[in-house]
Amino acid sequence: MIPAVPGVISAEQVRRTAESIAAIQDADGGIPWPEGHVDAWNHVECLMALTAAGLRAQARQGFSWLVRHQRADGSWPMKLRDGVPLEGGGESNHAAYAAVGVWHDLLVTGDKAFARAMWPVVARALDFVVGLQTRRGEIVWERDAHGDPAPYALLTGCSSVYQGLRCGVALAERLGDPRPEWELAADHLGHVLREHPEAFADKSRFSMDWYYPVLGGAVRGSRATRRIEEEWDVFVVPGLGIRCVSDQPWVTGAESCELVLALDAAGDRERALKLFTDMQHLRHDDGSYWTGWQFVNEKHFPHERSAYTAAAVILAADALSGSTGGASIFRDAGEHAADRAPTGCGCERVPSL
Repeated sequence: MIPAVPGVISAEQVRRTAESIAAIQDADGGIPWPEGHVDAWNHVECLMALTAAGLRAQARQGFSWLVRHQRADGSWPMKLRDGVPLEGGGESNHAAYAAVGVWHDLLVTGDKAFARAMWPVVARALDFVVGLQTRRGEIVWERDAHGDPAPYALLTGCSSVYQGLRCGVALAERLGDPRPEWELAADHLGHVLREHPEAFADKSRFSMDWYYPVLGGAVRGSRATRRIEEEWDVFVVPGLGIRCVSDQPWVTGAESCELVLALDAAGDRERALKLFTDMQHLRHDDGSYWTGWQFVNEKHFPHERSAYTAAAVILAADALSGSTGGASIFRDAGEHAADRAPTGCGCERVPSL
């Protein structure tokens, strides 16, 4: 069943939004940014949206892109254009999101044979990710083109990595190939996300650093409620959506829908539905979505419609409607948020880079 949120977006409108994503898919299966490059994280998000909306053939073509472009170390180049790497480094959150995409596909389609076929890709990717974990437990954001790990970690990236590890553990168990090392890595990472803000570079002007610990599943319960309330008035613009950055009059559709997902995961359905309704002003007649709106100048900014924004809309619609087997993938990421912290910090149990 195609997701629909009565009174906000119909199944036919969701289908048209998915078709707007498929319309820009490259011949080799990649789904590019408006600038023309493909990165693995946003690509996987688009595949999840295509799967949820029933465009399975296009999604599977996109998974084939992941297989073809994964490197021997388990990573993907940060950016590719026409299959050619533009940047040689590999990001930890890009690699981790492959597990979310494959687990989501299994939840929606029930196709265990496909999940098994993709399992080596997921395993290599998460091994790459765990190899970037520090002694304290955070996971640095990249390994550069020379093979050297970055000197710092990012809160948003690590929050997404946390979900990737949890999805990888669930997939491993479903396929009968348990990976306890990923589970331990997730436990340590979750602890650092909750207890050690000093572990991450300061990107607090970005709204993603505000809600991603909730979206990725590391923060739940009263902690999630407090976190959302603390900066609600900083980032939320009533009637429009949320700011991308705190110091600019610019709301963005993808971040707004990700906050919808975070609110839904935290049990705040009322505000999730209101925010999802508010951001619909970004919808274009063809079903695609403008990336953002500069509400002082009253112009779309940047002047583009992005596949990743359309994908976030579809995933938010699915979460709110419960239409597919993957609708709860963000809620379920927080299953172990409070009860799996290692003893003390446990940092000594994670080898340094």
